[in-house]
Amino acid sequence: MTTMPLPSAPQRLPLKRFLLAELKPKAPFLTPFNLISIPVILLGIAVLIRRFIYGLGSITNLSQDHPWGLGIGFDVVTGVALAGGAYVLAFVVYVMRLEKYHPILRATVLNGLLAYIFYAGALVLDLGRPWHVINPIIGNSFGYNSVLFQVSWSFLLYMIVEMVELSPAFAEWLAWKKARRFLASLALGAVILGVTLSTLHQAGLGALFLMAKSKIHPLWYTEFIPILFFVSSIFAGLSMVILEGTLTHRLFFRQIDPKKHGSFDDLLLGLGKGAAISLFTYYFFKLLIFLHERQWDLLATGWGAWYLVEVIGFVLVPCVMFAYAVRHRRPGLLRVAAAATLIGVLLNRLNISIIAYNWHLPVHYFPSWQEFVVTLTVVFTEIWVFRWIVLRLPILREAHELPSPRPVESQAG
Repeated sequence: MTTMPLPSAPQRLPLKRFLLAELKPKAPFLTPFNLISIPVILLGIAVLIRRFIYGLGSITNLSQDHPWGLGIGFDVVTGVALAGGAYVLAFVVYVMRLEKYHPILRATVLNGLLAYIFYAGALVLDLGRPWHVINPIIGNSFGYNSVLFQVSWSFLLYMIVEMVELSPAFAEWLAWKKARRFLASLALGAVILGVTLSTLHQAGLGALFLMAKSKIHPLWYTEFIPILFFVSSIFAGLSMVILEGTLTHRLFFRQIDPKKHGSFDDLLLGLGKGAAISLFTYYFFKLLIFLHERQWDLLATGWGAWYLVEVIGFVLVPCVMFAYAVRHRRPGLLRVAAAATLIGVLLNRLNISIIAYNWHLPVHYFPSWQEFVVTLTVVFTEIWVFRWIVLRLPILREAHELPSPRPVESQAG
């Protein structure tokens, strides 16, 4: 009597075959975003080649009076604030134990990590001697007591922390179960360290401007800039999560567990409550600082009118909109408030770093078209990387909600 051989246990695809299969496109190529972003990225690469051959002066309008331009004012000073949602949401989920926000945590952390990699990494593009980017980290020329030394190390360590927070998703993608359990056990410690580091460098970015008292307009300069930068990173991050979450929910609808579609607006309303509270705190600080400085005469100038547009139009008004939207459960109004808040954060950071910086000089800085192209190149490239990862890794779903991320194949024994 003969017996049929039993099939062997299923085996995972070899890692090399799996990774090669993952490189294949998983979305339509001819989309409006692709048709717009690809030419911009190609043009940006050409501009950057010229920049590294002929120097910053060949593509920028920077000068000795205006050494910081769009690359610093938007990419770094503003971009880091917009990435604040990662540390805020991680604190809410792991420390405050509000597990209902866990479904959107990974996407938020991924966005934060990419923002730091691309926006903070854009510093290399803005340095006349890019190879000197290591100097603040090792303390060379600046010293260990420099604010830039603290900010640089906070940036570097925080990116490592975010990689640790996101690493379980990569382990799930590769079906490394033991590694996933170990990496997940590091989450709470990584979050606590991440919140500490975020507090340091979000405030540290503001501390960099404490040395420019004679250059920043009095309406924007205050000894409390570090505190204002930190508080504004909270509502900037929450507003970014609201808008980015809305876009992600619509563009990657099929990646999300159908059971969680109905609760999405409730999550956004909860974030809106946090944004309203932090916006009011920020506005209260700004009001106290203004009253203490007694700068009433400056309000009668053109700069005063511009200051009121920022503080009232893009701080107080969004705060009221957030509160009304949460109270009356208006998700649409919530998204409008989030957009207005992000405009306000962008306006404030550009005012401090560019517009109201050296405001008294006869010649003012305005970015060249090449600077806009480079900035768009950085933003579009980040979106491409974000989309590539979301379409492959368990970012919007947990691993058990997905088809097997790394397929198995059976072999006859």
